[in-house]
Amino acid sequence: VQLQAYGGGSVQAGGCLRLSCAVSGRTFSIVYMGWFRQAPGKERDLVAAIHWNDGITYYADSMKGRNTISRDNAKNTVYLQMNSLKPEDTAVYYCAAVSEPYYSGSYYYSYEYDYWGQGTQVTVSS
Repeated sequence: VQLQAYGGGSVQAGGCLRLSCAVSGRTFSIVYMGWFRQAPGKERDLVAAIHWNDGITYYADSMKGRNTISRDNAKNTVYLQMNSLKPEDTAVYYCAAVSEPYYSGSYYYSYEYDYWGQGTQVTVSS
């Protein structure tokens, strides 16, 4: 599985961005897709996740209510729409996939994912 994230950029507080993650390869093996973010000196934390087949979503508290994760299986692309951005949302955002048989039943932590995109920088200025 190969992942390519794009769509980051610089915005002012209150602005919005849509991140995209193009997925290729053994997509049939994917169980969950996740968007993570990592700010300098901090851990890589889950922002949102989506079940590849069922579309069931999960949102971490950090951006809940301000973002929407979605996928277009026909295009093999996962999106993260981010609204009302805050300076504290500044980070490198990564898309990740967990596939069978790596999937352990959980998708909350970065170590539970076996494929990663290259990251895209999001910078929010006040």
